Amino acid sequence: MALPSMALPIVFGLVTLFAFLSMADAARLLNVGSPNVTRRSLLNNGLGSTPQMGWNSWNHFFCEIEEKLIRETADAMVATGLSALGYEYINIDDCWAELNRDSQGNLVPKASKFPSGIKALADYVHGKGLKLGIYSDAGTYTCSKTMPGSLGFEEQDAKSFASWGVDYLKYDNCYNTGTSPKERYPKMSKALLKSGRAIFLSLCEWGQEDPATWAPSLGNSWRTTGDIEDNWESMSSRADLNDNWAAYAGPGGWNDPDMLEVGNGGMTTEEYCSHISVWALIKAPLLIGCDIRAMDDVTLELLSNKEVIAVNQDKLGVQGKKVKKDGDLEVWAGPLSNYRVAVILWNRGSSKAQLTAYWSDIGLKSSTVVKARDLWEHSTSSSIQGQLSAEIESHACKMYILTPQ
Repeated sequence: MALPSMALPIVFGLVTLFAFLSMADAARLLNVGSPNVTRRSLLNNGLGSTPQMGWNSWNHFFCEIEEKLIRETADAMVATGLSALGYEYINIDDCWAELNRDSQGNLVPKASKFPSGIKALADYVHGKGLKLGIYSDAGTYTCSKTMPGSLGFEEQDAKSFASWGVDYLKYDNCYNTGTSPKERYPKMSKALLKSGRAIFLSLCEWGQEDPATWAPSLGNSWRTTGDIEDNWESMSSRADLNDNWAAYAGPGGWNDPDMLEVGNGGMTTEEYCSHISVWALIKAPLLIGCDIRAMDDVTLELLSNKEVIAVNQDKLGVQGKKVKKDGDLEVWAGPLSNYRVAVILWNRGSSKAQLTAYWSDIGLKSSTVVKARDLWEHSTSSSIQGQLSAEIESHACKMYILTPQ
């Protein structure tokens, strides 16, 4: 097949071949990842064609959760319009169960926090057009040590989750008896497949044994980093760590540098804007971590930018990468469907700076003329050729989609 004259060579060239190649094969051809990447063997559960979107209780509430909060969060997801933008999972994290299993060995929802049980909660969430997620651990206890893990109970717990109507499992890695996750995680993956319900599996192994190299056949996403914290250094360092595994992501399975901290108060608006922009470009899960019942207008605006979300959910499913670094000034970019390119100019320094992406940085021919759509200003500039420049405030970014004309 002859490529059109506007085709993007080098890093983002051969886009039309993606329809015929696995993500790893295409990534190797495009030279965006490790040369040792092989064809991905994917988990066959029909989920995760794009990165997951939703909400998780941990970053803001930690163990202070109960069923009223979960119901109100589902209500708020709909009322704010976030659900209409694709945020669909309402995920309960650690601390939802009693410390002891019942006499039959089943997990028991904590009576003081979830007196109606998980099935009733799932029914409520489903009634809102949303999906319910839950949490367990591939160890003897969960990380809080307030409830049992699923190690040795994988099939029983998977059946419980399925019978309750659970749609998503975050599966952690604490109290793991020192056994390799490569031995523990396949058991839950197989159990979920046998449960009779399609359940999204999010492996929370913290990137300890390079899960990008083995997790695609087990889960729909895998953590590439330790837990995120609500500060600039934590957020930006997780972007760097996750970048090492860009070639391994694609439809069906995604790299996960952890959840969003946007709206929790530990970063500036510019830093939060950088956070969600980069997470969107690198096809990370967009899991809100703040109290969406009480978020301010700025937080809602950051979380509800349709154009930024569309980059994350683009059907081509190729993770963007850091393509240029000059001190604290960075260019991140990645290919999108229809020959477009997403670009972020990111100033990680302490003062305002001029930042330029040259076409050679992002795989465009020097002669290519593009329209540049600024995704945060919602403005378009036409007839741009050779380079794209902007003044960027400290810890801020500019995010664009370039469309060849």
